[in-house]
Amino acid sequence: MEISEKLLCLFSTDVSEEEDRYVIEVPRQEIETGDIDPGEVYRVALISREDEASTDEGTATATAQSAPSEPQPPVDVGETRYVEIEDIGKQGDGIARVERGYVIIVPGADVGERVKIEVTEVKSNFAVGEIIEDTF
Repeated sequence: MEISEKLLCLFSTDVSEEEDRYVIEVPRQEIETGDIDPGEVYRVALISREDEASTDEGTATATAQSAPSEPQPPVDVGETRYVEIEDIGKQGDGIARVERGYVIIVPGADVGERVKIEVTEVKSNFAVGEIIEDTF
């Protein structure tokens, strides 16, 4: 499945019924991190859980509740990536963005550079990468 670069957030949630409509709940963190704003209109895509398709309703509900409500970082420590530096941070480090706008800070890189990095640190909202190959 291809995920759009326009994806603002990704989470698991239940669909509940309220009178004549169905409601999905957006985790508070998605609002607090500024990815989405209350009162705005967004396109929503629902993806079925193929692994739960053959289970009964009770098991599917239990599994959905135990799923993490926030997306995991799209990179892992030790992973190598080719990135383009899009911006410079306040402390002079290069900033690259990957899936879902996730930020990778690259010390020693300049805007417009395309470099191969190794991810050295991963946090929930950003990672740090070390240049292992200059301009590619």
